[in-house]
Amino acid sequence: MEGILLIGAIIGVLVFILLFLYYVPIGLWLSAIASSVRVSLIQLVFMRIRKVPPSVIVNAMINSTKAGLKVSRNELEAHYLAGGNVNSVVNALISADKANIPLDFKAATAIDLAGRDVFEAVQVSVNPRVINTPPVAAVAKDGIQLIANARVTVRANIKQLVGGAGEDTILARVGEGIVTSIGSAKSHKEVLENPDSISKLVLAKGLDAGTAFEILSIDIADIDVGKNIGAELQIDQANADKNIAQAKAEERRAMAVATEQEMKAKAEEARANVIQAEADIPKAIADAFRNGNLGIMDYYKFKNIEADTDMRSSISKSVDGDATE
Repeated sequence: MEGILLIGAIIGVLVFILLFLYYVPIGLWLSAIASSVRVSLIQLVFMRIRKVPPSVIVNAMINSTKAGLKVSRNELEAHYLAGGNVNSVVNALISADKANIPLDFKAATAIDLAGRDVFEAVQVSVNPRVINTPPVAAVAKDGIQLIANARVTVRANIKQLVGGAGEDTILARVGEGIVTSIGSAKSHKEVLENPDSISKLVLAKGLDAGTAFEILSIDIADIDVGKNIGAELQIDQANADKNIAQAKAEERRAMAVATEQEMKAKAEEARANVIQAEADIPKAIADAFRNGNLGIMDYYKFKNIEADTDMRSSISKSVDGDATE
């Protein structure tokens, strides 16, 4: 029984020691004192209670103190509790101080909480970044398409990192400027001879306004000649005009065919009326005989006249035939 109690006491003492060392990081406190960082054990314990890792705050204070910067413990804790990256902010402040870039703790934490990497921003401010634009296609006034690739050298603008536009806006504005510059050229040969004219024109537009970057230079890396857009448009217009003319001609032909069919129908109708009238002649003669309006002698005279007319017609046809031969 005594052995069990002894083992329980030993386990309890070990647990107490572990909890004490967890809430009272003596080693971290000694490191802070050795680095001339003023922080008490009570403050470290309170950090644990507030769920703030003491090692993160103390190490950040040690780094800033060794770099000659004054950053308070309360500011670092507040930034950590707000969801910020304490190490990134301290490293950014140290880099900015060494590079003589004006950056205070408040601005650095605002940039960090805005979702940007403040340390990377300081690095880009010291060492400019080169952004390659995707191929930009534009058409000169002579109808020739040019495809340009540009390299944009930018430097981070610390003051505009909060609320400023990013790289996508820079690329969009540079692409728009290239299209405008090429489109205003009278000939594609002018652009090929002086590609730097594009850079000068685009750079003069102030494309970095309202962005988180400052454009240092815009260099045209490559220009390729694309399609003859003007010729293709003319061909398409000619084909469209041809199709319209063909449609109108087909419409006129259809109208002519319809008119011809109508005339043929009218001729057939007239011929049918004549045949019907000729068929009614014997009936009319018979009615004239019955009614006494036509005598036998009158009928014979009519037949003689008809026979004489047929003879004259046949003679004239034979004469016309001989003359034709």
